[in-house]
Amino acid sequence: MTAWARRAGAGAVAAGLLVPVAATGAAADDAVMFRVTDPRITEASGLAVSARHPGVVYTHNDSGGLPVIYALGPDGRTRAALRLAGATARDWEAMATGRDERGRPCLFVADIGDNLGGAWPYVTVYRIPEPAELRSQTVRATAFRFKYEDGPRNAETMMIDPRTNRLYIASKLFGASLYAAPAKLRTRGFNTLRKVGGAPTIATDGAFAPDGRSFVIRTYFGARLYTMKTDGKPGKSLGSLALPAQKQGESITYTRDGAAVLVGSEGADQPVYRVPLDPELRPAAPSPSTSPRKDTKAENGRIDASGRRVALALILGIAALVGYGLVRRKS
Repeated sequence: MTAWARRAGAGAVAAGLLVPVAATGAAADDAVMFRVTDPRITEASGLAVSARHPGVVYTHNDSGGLPVIYALGPDGRTRAALRLAGATARDWEAMATGRDERGRPCLFVADIGDNLGGAWPYVTVYRIPEPAELRSQTVRATAFRFKYEDGPRNAETMMIDPRTNRLYIASKLFGASLYAAPAKLRTRGFNTLRKVGGAPTIATDGAFAPDGRSFVIRTYFGARLYTMKTDGKPGKSLGSLALPAQKQGESITYTRDGAAVLVGSEGADQPVYRVPLDPELRPAAPSPSTSPRKDTKAENGRIDASGRRVALALILGIAALVGYGLVRRKS
């Protein structure tokens, strides 16, 4: 984030250029989940809840650091440092969990910041497999390069829809927009980001709910939730969310159950808050149509076998009645 952006906060609001999404200040039911005490993490700019390790949250530094993702335990202590081979950390701003082509859980980190407001002709998102064992190691990264269909811009928000694995980026400054990546990313050439809707001004991070039906985008002042339509475009606004006052709030993600969001800030020894969501803002419980599907072949086999047995019984029954009738006639 630029020094201009830090100064612009209160001044822009006073000038009427920015409308705070919600008033800051910790609510009574907000809770500090943990503090980020690792001295290597001084500009935590992204958060993602692990898909493989309950209680683990991933984070990373902003610009100018090493290409490293840190795995934090429930107490905030670093469980592992994952160095990304083949990656650079020009201006990392966001991260999310997703899947690779084989459906395996992965971590995505977005090098999408552009403090010069459009100086970089393309941006990069790196993907690594989420390790089954949490230990410090070097992991080979897969790089995906992106260009916006309407030209370069600054961004700090990257999200992945858990239903489709599609990647979205929201630009940051005035006239902010939400962009969708292609359904299938390619490692050669560039992937085009196409505008699909608007986004809050000064968006600093965002995340999809665990069911993919809604998402949240935060700013320095609060957050707003939206529905996501089945065509991959944002729907209506579900309302705003007040966030605790933070030094430089630049990260947000959902808890695994979707009942709350976790929010963090840049700076040393910063707390990560758990902010509960009102029931109407939480993801819906899985419906029968979204529950795990049964083995169709086995199920069909049972149905077919049962049907054959019923048909055979009917045939035998009819034959018995016909035979009984013939006997009665002769007698």
